[in-house]
Amino acid sequence: MSSSINVGVIHELPLQSNLLDRDAFLTDLLSRVTASEKDGWFQQLRNDAAKWVHHSVIPNTREEEWRFTDLSPLKEVKFNNVGIIHELSLQNDFVLPEVSHRLVFVNGVYAPNLSNTENLPAGLKVGNLDMLPDEVAQQYLAQSEGTREVFTALNTAGLNDVAVVWVGKNVVVKNPIHLLFMSVVGESAIISQPRCLLVAESNSQVSLIEEYTNHRNTENEVYFNNSVTEIWVNENAQVSHSRIVLESDAAFHIGKTAVTQARYSRYSCNAVTVGGKISRHNLEILQTGEQTETTLNGLTVIADKQLADTHSAIALNHPHGVSKQLHKCIIGDRAHGVFNGKIFVPKPAQLTDAAQLNRNLLLSSKSRIDTKPQLEITADNVKCAHGATVSQLEDDEIFYLQSRGIDENNARKLLVNAFAAEIINLIPVTSLREKLLKTVVTLTNK
Repeated sequence: MSSSINVGVIHELPLQSNLLDRDAFLTDLLSRVTASEKDGWFQQLRNDAAKWVHHSVIPNTREEEWRFTDLSPLKEVKFNNVGIIHELSLQNDFVLPEVSHRLVFVNGVYAPNLSNTENLPAGLKVGNLDMLPDEVAQQYLAQSEGTREVFTALNTAGLNDVAVVWVGKNVVVKNPIHLLFMSVVGESAIISQPRCLLVAESNSQVSLIEEYTNHRNTENEVYFNNSVTEIWVNENAQVSHSRIVLESDAAFHIGKTAVTQARYSRYSCNAVTVGGKISRHNLEILQTGEQTETTLNGLTVIADKQLADTHSAIALNHPHGVSKQLHKCIIGDRAHGVFNGKIFVPKPAQLTDAAQLNRNLLLSSKSRIDTKPQLEITADNVKCAHGATVSQLEDDEIFYLQSRGIDENNARKLLVNAFAAEIINLIPVTSLREKLLKTVVTLTNK
């Protein structure tokens, strides 16, 4: 694949010059990788990724892309292999009644007994990697830009199975598809590495809900989710993607979403992150044809001493591209939010229309946000804008609500909910919207 800008190099770190000086933490994580039952190209893919990880390092705050995100608490945890989960039931809290088709992965392992892939429309395939022919899987799996970023390579090195959604040519899928990745923790901390592959062939339409949560809904479970999602939006296809992270307050979550857009394609992402001791989302968009549309909406809600980092990179390499991004953060207590959004517009991308805005609401005098929206433009006929705002709840707004008979506490709740609802209301499933709004209320009122 050729492109004017390689999105993936943004998050890559150089190999160590001394191959004997390996990162002890990465080496330990690699030792937790289980053997694969597959061989041939699949095992070679894993082996190549493992070699790269062996010669890489965990990023630290001296790296520009990680200077606000300290991963030292992650390195202090001893993670163990994922055990086999028996007789797990799916609680009603995790079932979306409006959704007909569901894939469930427990600690990164496919759970067919909890999934529902019956009565699929013609041209739609939903399942795990076994349903794809090898030649098709080789064409798309781990073929997005940025595969050598250290956490992406670690995920590939540990590949055993993949959540697959394949939408054939001219197929329009009316109801959303739910991918549920659950973490179940035993006596010690675990690492799981979920993987998702979505391919929307030409002239197709699909809506995907990708959700990460812990099975018992407890706040103090320690685990590490290292997820990778690859989305291929082919010519004139349309993908609506909702990515929901509802992790334990003590969990670690590092996720990559790599999207490749062909000409005339449309992709929208509604990303909501709630909870997690340390969470990071790398969202990378690569435009491979002209006249694409990209809409990115994000919401981060954190409190206590949590850290949540969103890094996005949009490479608009061709003419007439349209990109709109709005990311919001609600930060309470001593929590720390990070936003870094990059939009690249090289000279061939004339008549590009790109806008980016980061809005942040601080609920405490000790909460913190580091925001850095970026435009890198060499084309001379474009319409581009970017900006960021940081504010607290306005006293006059609270006073206005109080003058209408609402007490101060409920006035604050109302204003926070309204700030969050602009993003949450874009999610296409009513029950999930209600669940998220309740979670936001709970977290911001601790």
